[in-house]
Amino acid sequence: MVPLLLLPLLSGGSLQQQHPGYELRVQESVTVQEGLCVHVPCSFSYPWSWWSSSSELYTYWYRVGEIMGYAAPVASNNRNKTVKTETQGRFLLADPTTNNCSLDIRDARRSDKGHYFFRVERGNSVRYNYLMKKLDLQVTALTEKPHIWIREPLESGRPTQLACSLPGACEGGRPLTFSWAGATVVSLNPQTLRSSVLTFTPRPRDHGTSLTCQVQVQVQGSWVATQRTIRLNVSYAPGNLTIGVSFRNVTAFKNLQTTALSILEGEALRLRCEADSNPPAELSWFRGSPGPNATPLSSTAILELPRVEPAQEGEVTCQARHPLGSHSVSLSLSVVYPPQLLGPSCSWEDQGLHCSCSSRAQPAPSLRWRLWAGLLEGNHKNATHAVTSISEGPWTNSSLILHEGLSLDLRLSCEARNVHGAQSASVLLLPGKAMPQAGVVPAALGGAGAMALLSLCLCLISFCIVKARRRQAAGRPKVRNDEEPVMGTVTWGSQEKLGPDRPPDQAPPVKDAPPSGEQQERYYANLSFYEMKTQEPRDPEATSSPEYSEIKRAGK
Repeated sequence: MVPLLLLPLLSGGSLQQQHPGYELRVQESVTVQEGLCVHVPCSFSYPWSWWSSSSELYTYWYRVGEIMGYAAPVASNNRNKTVKTETQGRFLLADPTTNNCSLDIRDARRSDKGHYFFRVERGNSVRYNYLMKKLDLQVTALTEKPHIWIREPLESGRPTQLACSLPGACEGGRPLTFSWAGATVVSLNPQTLRSSVLTFTPRPRDHGTSLTCQVQVQVQGSWVATQRTIRLNVSYAPGNLTIGVSFRNVTAFKNLQTTALSILEGEALRLRCEADSNPPAELSWFRGSPGPNATPLSSTAILELPRVEPAQEGEVTCQARHPLGSHSVSLSLSVVYPPQLLGPSCSWEDQGLHCSCSSRAQPAPSLRWRLWAGLLEGNHKNATHAVTSISEGPWTNSSLILHEGLSLDLRLSCEARNVHGAQSASVLLLPGKAMPQAGVVPAALGGAGAMALLSLCLCLISFCIVKARRRQAAGRPKVRNDEEPVMGTVTWGSQEKLGPDRPPDQAPPVKDAPPSGEQQERYYANLSFYEMKTQEPRDPEATSSPEYSEIKRAGK
């Protein structure tokens, strides 16, 4: 039989009851991951007596199921008591003089899993196993991920530090092995990538990239690894500003590869500004270079111009504002349009026919005269005619002086053209004593339209001649045989609305004063033809087909 004195020493201790004065406060269930550390808080009390106060106080932790007399404790503060080899240096007890029985477990192993109980000894009067409360220790696989701490917000160009740590690891445990990986740190010294603290200078291209910290822990001769990956958030000022363009309300934008853009007058234009920055920059559009208090044309990334006009020509600027700095990009906008004719107008001067013609266009148009089947352009002079052309800004002026070849069937026209279109206007000579009158009518009088106009003109001329002869028969003076007839002019061409500015050096036709002596009876034939709609010709040599209305006759 086993002596009764040995029964309290058995780890089962089922016969031991809770004695008065003995109390244990401990967390009864603790879980720790393999390779990590855990602190188990614990406190105890026992009956105090005078005869035991001079003795040394010893505390122990034993694994349940082992006989204390034959098995070593897993932890002890008694230097004369040997602890288990597999827990030596890993299971540590606190100072018992403050009634502290806390247990620190380092580098936990799967074999540490089990139940443990606490024992106290002091002299011969205090020898007690606290079997009413036991510690249940669970050891699981390593799933804890490292923690990456960023000291301050990442800004491009400013050095910063990132620290990696493994929660649950404790000082004094087995050393941890750190390694950093990612596109951000590929150019760094490999030695620095083995430290738990990483120092580097972020760049704009590092924004959004991945950075990984891996930690390796050695457990019973083998390595267990865990890692965490973060995505970097790098702040940087605007850069790589681009301008996209969309025509005719097309939703898709095309990035411009130039700083200048030409747009046809009347077209719809949309400009979009894009800036690479983090956080996103505030985008605005301005006319010219934006000043501190400039009012934006648009406070968004898109500038809408539903109908481009020449007044909108010039420089527009997209400005990107950002806490780390601002940036801007400018676009030179030019408005182009087909020629707009003013004239031609003709008058008699110095025994010759003087005609002038002006046109406005962007780019500036070229002007030429068509006399019969021949072309007169540039600047030249001979015995029969002289041509002078001058260009200034969007205007081109041309003058023609004819000395010979004047007749009723004279075919004379002024033509203006640029890359966006062409326009022409013709001159028709009318006989009579009336002073030359210039009226602008559509130019494309070809085929049946030209014959109809000529018939109308001849009818009016015949009407005027018949009425004049009737009045002469009524007793009015006759024209002397040596009096030369005066030729009048009518011009027709494409009617276009011009801007408020007149062409440089272009004066309106001068009306001659009435002849001295007796007052002549005057008749004016004023033909007005208004173009309802003009379309740009498909063929550069062709002009638009006009529609005509209203013929007026006035007498005095």
